[in-house]
Amino acid sequence: MNDRAETFGGQAAPASRHGEAPARPTLGFVEWFWPGDRKHAERMLAQMRRLGVTDLRTGLSWADWHTPWGDEWFSWLLPRLAREVRVLPCCLYTPPSLGIAPKSSSPPRNPKDFADFVDLMITRFGNCFEYVELWNEPANRVDWDWTKDPRWWIFAEMVGGAAYRARQRGKKTVLAGMSPIDPHWLQLMIERGVLHHIDVVGLHGFPGTHEVDWEGWVKHVADVRKELQDAGSNAQVWITEVGFSTWRHDTHGQLRCFLDAAAAPVERVYWYSMYDLDPALPTVEGFHVDERDYHFGIKHVDEAPKLLFRTWEAGGIDAVTNVGRVRNYDPAASRRGVLITGGAGFIGTNLARRLLDMGRNVIIFDNLSRPGVEDNLAWLKESYRDQVSAEIGDVRDRFALRRVLQNAEQVFHLAAQAAVTASLGDPMLDAEINLLGTLNLLEEIRALAARPGLVFTSTNKVYGGLEDIPLAEEDKRYTPADHGLRTCGIGEKRPVSFSSPYGCSKGAADQYVLDYARSFGLRTIVLRMSCIYGPHQAGSVGQGWVAHFIDRAVKGEPIVLYGNGKQVRDILFIDDLVDALLAAEANLRMLSGQAFNIGGGPYNTISLLELIDLIAELRHEPPIIDFADWRSGDQRYYVSDASRFRIATGWRPKVGVRPGVQRLYEWLLEKERVPAALIPGGSTR
Repeated sequence: MNDRAETFGGQAAPASRHGEAPARPTLGFVEWFWPGDRKHAERMLAQMRRLGVTDLRTGLSWADWHTPWGDEWFSWLLPRLAREVRVLPCCLYTPPSLGIAPKSSSPPRNPKDFADFVDLMITRFGNCFEYVELWNEPANRVDWDWTKDPRWWIFAEMVGGAAYRARQRGKKTVLAGMSPIDPHWLQLMIERGVLHHIDVVGLHGFPGTHEVDWEGWVKHVADVRKELQDAGSNAQVWITEVGFSTWRHDTHGQLRCFLDAAAAPVERVYWYSMYDLDPALPTVEGFHVDERDYHFGIKHVDEAPKLLFRTWEAGGIDAVTNVGRVRNYDPAASRRGVLITGGAGFIGTNLARRLLDMGRNVIIFDNLSRPGVEDNLAWLKESYRDQVSAEIGDVRDRFALRRVLQNAEQVFHLAAQAAVTASLGDPMLDAEINLLGTLNLLEEIRALAARPGLVFTSTNKVYGGLEDIPLAEEDKRYTPADHGLRTCGIGEKRPVSFSSPYGCSKGAADQYVLDYARSFGLRTIVLRMSCIYGPHQAGSVGQGWVAHFIDRAVKGEPIVLYGNGKQVRDILFIDDLVDALLAAEANLRMLSGQAFNIGGGPYNTISLLELIDLIAELRHEPPIIDFADWRSGDQRYYVSDASRFRIATGWRPKVGVRPGVQRLYEWLLEKERVPAALIPGGSTR
């Protein structure tokens, strides 16, 4: 495994005998660049450096070369790429003026013109590459209009002539990647004499995205090698393009596709691609003709990493392999159990642990989009073995939900986009996950003959900014002017008033969950949570401000306070929340169709500034503080009145603020493995 990790770092694969694959392939990326887009080229190189990959396949467009800007663009691009990576240029696309038809996919009127272009590129840029690839996906009409060359005579003459010329100039040649993989087409190229001048045969494959009858890389590569062996060819076999579209949000499927290709018996593998296609741009097929074409990247357009990139960067290929092994849910073989959406997250992990300790089976459904949650899942699997099963999926994919619901006896719906700041940056994504994801789940439950109960975790943000509540401003906190509010907190009679995209998405989902009980008879309950904190809570801002503040302090990084820091919340320790979730399940028939506020209540309140003081006391050193403007919909004061739920179930919080914060602080220290000697005022004993 360590050897493979070196290969993925861009090291050349060991030499192999003719016709045989090396022990492992060398990995590269495929990325196409728009003429003049130097920024994207630099961005691509930077990402490859982060992953340690040094092979890049990119387009060298004959059509673009014939434009006024073609010479300038390629004179910059190829030398720039070659300074950092090993470049495989793919020569393709006929200048419309030279084609049988006026389009880039047309065969040229004179096949020799292509050989002249390749020869010119070698003259101008030959020091930038060792191999040259001759065309791309000839069976794909958007790349080669084979209807104008039905017997492939023009293609064979064009590529054969260019390959002969390239070899004469000292370059090695790669035959255009077959997509779909077709040994019969390869046999035709052999009969036309093209393979005499070819050093590498390229294959393309998109299992899980385009190929319906995919038989696996081992089978497809073996079929191609047999054709080459029968023809007496010593050509290598490379996968010159492989990828997986996450258009249905299956990032784990993308990761598994990557691992399958990485284990293929070939010399090189080029992964398509680093980035999703910008949704404002057209593909060669047209503007959003096929939505799959826009989601092949391992990073989103806005730089947000998908599961494969995040795991690869954090832990190398070993980490990718470990995450690839996680999925083990089989509807036909798995036991019935409690389904937890978002089950690898902070709340889900703690809930799963309690259920598993009770002897219940648990089904984890999570897309592993948050850093560190894969460690939570690995810990659960290692600790509880067959008692826990996992399906890596996204609530936006109702077909994935349908799979796991087949064996669900109860559902806790925790999966969410949980950050107000993220919702302000991308309201559509926020709504897709929080609202449409919840609707997907409700609809799939409604379609079942035996419907499991549903406990949904909502938020206090459904009550809006609470600007109408009169507050007194004290030294380090806000306090309600109303004595009853100070004593009891905010109850469910408070009208909902959604504010911020996050509040809107969670609030709308909250209302749908309640209405499905009324309209369709589902057994549902909504818990409108205040601030939850405790072990297994990552320090990212989207996972809760208490853990985020502590984590920043532990790392010596500044804590950003939005507003003046006097905002007050009632905070609830995770163990108390798990008690509430189980109490909700136990009383679901009686309480179905109702919403309850859940939080620490008036006896467990703290302001942001007061938490800063507590952290300083625990660390014997004040954290670094930066102030920023107020955020949209930020409540200055929110404290839950959970008396209705207490009366209905007997539940009440047990962990106070100081012991709870100290337990989280100690857990985060252990997680970061901070030596005691490095903690201000700490002890080595």
